[in-house]
Amino acid sequence: MTFGQNEPTRQGLGLRIHKMEVIIHFVRNQAPVLAPLFRSEAQALLLSELLLPGEEMSMADLAERAGLPYPTVHREVARLLDAGLLVDRRVGRTRLIRGNEQSPLLAPTREILLTVTGPVVLLQEALDDIDGIERAFLFGSFAARAKGEPGPAPNDIDLMVIGTPDVRAVYRVCREVSDSVGRIVNPTIMSPEEAEEQTGFLEEVRASPVIEIYGGGPDGPAADPGTAEGG
Repeated sequence: MTFGQNEPTRQGLGLRIHKMEVIIHFVRNQAPVLAPLFRSEAQALLLSELLLPGEEMSMADLAERAGLPYPTVHREVARLLDAGLLVDRRVGRTRLIRGNEQSPLLAPTREILLTVTGPVVLLQEALDDIDGIERAFLFGSFAARAKGEPGPAPNDIDLMVIGTPDVRAVYRVCREVSDSVGRIVNPTIMSPEEAEEQTGFLEEVRASPVIEIYGGGPDGPAADPGTAEGG
């Protein structure tokens, strides 16, 4: 039994490589539903990858970590360089990109990104340190808006954690992420056996859009033929 539609992940390649990959499935050219201030989902994604961790990286690394085609990354980075939000430098033949700390737009852009994509990034990093988690994903209104479903802006974030983790550790992480992103993260923790039950709540979750945080994708739980989606 699967919840929502499994998202592609790259398990085994490390969290830092695929930490934003879980939201690539809904990257499109129109303005993001959660943050229409950005030109596109791809632009918001690239800015998140660069500005939230505050790292400098090559164009090739940025394309790999964001899971976007290199031409898309090249085009979006060029726009952001022209706008002064990013700066670049060359080390040998490698072109390195980073946020422009001198830009007055950098800090407010980071704040917006933290609210929009921050929950995914921060929860991935934090939950990766907790043993006993088999799968974790976002569901509810936040996931629905992120997947492009229209509706009111989400007030909170629903997190499903499947496994046998330290419950106190999960709640502590959720409080910390809530404080950082300005939205309450509501965890629901279930054992693998409980997650297979046929309850009204679980059926609703299974039928709803989800954003994989940990353990999903092709290497995660098997998908139901009627709900899984390829690629």
